[in-house]
Amino acid sequence: MRVLMVSKACVVGMYQRKLEELARIPNMDLHVVVPPFWRDGRHATPLERTYPAGYELHVQTMALNGNFHLHFYPKLSAVFQRLRPDILHMDEEPYNLATFHAMRLARRHGIESLFFTWQNLLRRYPPPFSAFERYSFRHASFALAGNQEAAQVLRAKGYTGPVEVVPQFGVDPELYHNDRHAPCAKTGFVIGYAGRLVEEKGVQVLLHAVAELQGAWSLRLLGRGPYQRELEALGARLGLGGRVAYCTGLSYGEMPRELNGLDALVLPSLTRRNWKEQFGRVLIEAMACEVPVVGSSSGEIPHLIGDAGLVVPEGDARALRDTLSRLMQSPELCAELGRRGRTRILSYYTHGHIAAATQAIYRRMLGEH
Repeated sequence: MRVLMVSKACVVGMYQRKLEELARIPNMDLHVVVPPFWRDGRHATPLERTYPAGYELHVQTMALNGNFHLHFYPKLSAVFQRLRPDILHMDEEPYNLATFHAMRLARRHGIESLFFTWQNLLRRYPPPFSAFERYSFRHASFALAGNQEAAQVLRAKGYTGPVEVVPQFGVDPELYHNDRHAPCAKTGFVIGYAGRLVEEKGVQVLLHAVAELQGAWSLRLLGRGPYQRELEALGARLGLGGRVAYCTGLSYGEMPRELNGLDALVLPSLTRRNWKEQFGRVLIEAMACEVPVVGSSSGEIPHLIGDAGLVVPEGDARALRDTLSRLMQSPELCAELGRRGRTRILSYYTHGHIAAATQAIYRRMLGEH
């Protein structure tokens, strides 16, 4: 089975771990097209070659690099002609030009194709993106949805083909694991948040929650973003003083250590008109480290956590405060949630599990059993 995957996300080294797991599957000949870099606003992420074993990486020039909807690979046709794959795995939304372009090439060469979507809001797109989406819906052999609501959105928009919920990437349980012996200066019960500092992530709700939290605690905010100044000003108004630390510029390699320094991780995301939480990757990283997690009710968070963490209504600072207080007062509950979290990750969210689920879909596309 020869698979051609097209994925700008795989310029990030940690995501290539899934590619190695896919390549380890018997009779799998995996080829992956990536750009030399991906530009996100002012920041460009260069291609990393962190996990290169077992598959072939094809670095292709990307036109309109940085334009999420209109980028594409001008020389992709030559890749199809040279490789003659059995399956095209388009790791892009169905309404993007890159997907439309690649799926037209796949159809021309008689190749089965699939696309991936995170989109968990029912949104109608203007031309030409609506036309790209309709073409993808008509000609895809399969669809992968990164969350439960994304699958529902596909149906609501008229996609009638087969679809499975399979996250785009998992977590490496050998990298993310319980390592509480890692040196860490702690002040009481350490609460953490990891991610971009933007309004919709709800960190302001977390600040209001801890402002009324009794006992010895500290808060570590791991990440950066345009909302940091507003959060700092809010923290000052709430009198949080030195109990809140902002930790910016962390590398992926530093995250396991940082997560192991926490007693609880919170993802307090807020649904907005044009956004809701699509996954919450930091949750599976923390769960793999046996750190108890608390998430809001936004988007995929409750489905992801299951019974291995605690869920509070989004935007409810008092409920979040009470939940954190409960964890502070019960080391036994923290330990139990930590064990459940690790078990859930090993059952559903490792790179190996996601690779196996993806390979099973490839086989269905080719009529194998």
